[in-house]
Amino acid sequence: MTIPDILMVICVLCIWSLLLVNIVLIIAGYFYYMKLENEKPPELVGEEPFVSIMVPAHNEGMVITKTVESLLALDYPHDRYEIIVINDNSSDNSSVLLGQLQEKYKGRNLIIINTDNVIGGKGKSNALNIGFTRSKGELIAIYDADNTPERTALRYLVAEIVNDPKLGAVIGKFRTRNRDQNLLTRFINIETLSFQWMAQAGRWKLFKLCTIPGTNFIMRRSIVEAIGGWDTKAIAEDTEISFRIYMMGYRIKFQPKSVTWEQEPQTIKVWFKQRTRWAKGNIYVIVKNIPLLFRPEARRIRFDILYFLAIYFLLVTSLLTSDLLLILHALGYVHTTISGLSLYLWMLAVTLFVVGTFVTLITEKGEMRPSNLGIILLMYVSYCQLWMLVAANGLYQYIKDVIFKREAKWYKTERF
Repeated sequence: MTIPDILMVICVLCIWSLLLVNIVLIIAGYFYYMKLENEKPPELVGEEPFVSIMVPAHNEGMVITKTVESLLALDYPHDRYEIIVINDNSSDNSSVLLGQLQEKYKGRNLIIINTDNVIGGKGKSNALNIGFTRSKGELIAIYDADNTPERTALRYLVAEIVNDPKLGAVIGKFRTRNRDQNLLTRFINIETLSFQWMAQAGRWKLFKLCTIPGTNFIMRRSIVEAIGGWDTKAIAEDTEISFRIYMMGYRIKFQPKSVTWEQEPQTIKVWFKQRTRWAKGNIYVIVKNIPLLFRPEARRIRFDILYFLAIYFLLVTSLLTSDLLLILHALGYVHTTISGLSLYLWMLAVTLFVVGTFVTLITEKGEMRPSNLGIILLMYVSYCQLWMLVAANGLYQYIKDVIFKREAKWYKTERF
């Protein structure tokens, strides 16, 4: 076999191994969803624990009013939760809008923290640490500034964590509220349902593992105190804190009946910047936690470490290499005797991708539309290929940060 053949075989094996893992997660996640369909939502027994809801916000004037009012309307006793908005070094009209809300809802536990460029403006983790010093709840819930949670969202999260002392955190689901805005938001909606929430459901079903998504989740105050708060170097603070919760012996459960709706990027430029931030942040978490692979006490979470390693390093490298080899073969620069087989396997992979992704939509009302089949196929040849560039750029940006010792900054996603 030639060197291109050997490289192609390695790439195919890597891609298909990860594809099969994804299929297993889809199947397991599907059964988890079906199980919950036949169960009643979790219920609180006895007095509701006091909850501190924290909302980190930087230049969120366009969306912050709707978010705060949706949190004030939650189906949870008004005297049993507080809302802490950390208006972090904003230069827009956020402070004025939040002041108006505080005046309008006098008597409610609405706390506004306005920071400057001295103590604030250093990222979401720093903002959360500032908010935590003012909190008093035994449970801490986090919502992003563009979220509109359903009225029952908090109650379901609280009921789950209160009823099981083994849970360190419980995560709900976020949905795309602007999904019909354009083709990009439709792609993001399908990506979120299939590769975020179905994977979370599958990982919980098989391994009792989940990763905190950054919004619509709740955790124990004692955990935040024990770990010393959020890592200010982590821009994917949600993934980072998940691994520290794992190492304390707790589990993180996924409760999909707790739902919040959030605004997603509506342009490629904003999407690319946001996803690059996510990729770079997750790469930081992966590198930080690689040593856990060799620690016996971390054996329960090795799947998650290997899973993230495979996605951000192995899969991206394999896809880029195989695509490059096929292009060079077509142009006549290299010769590979298995190009035909590779093309066949690629077509089969596309078929499994489309079918598997469509199956995940069955679990969501209103999503199982015939038009989504075409959207998924188009998504594979466009959106998914862009994701490879995002992951590669995230790795590049991470390496630059390490070399030049750049500090984490607040990466603002543009609102619409």
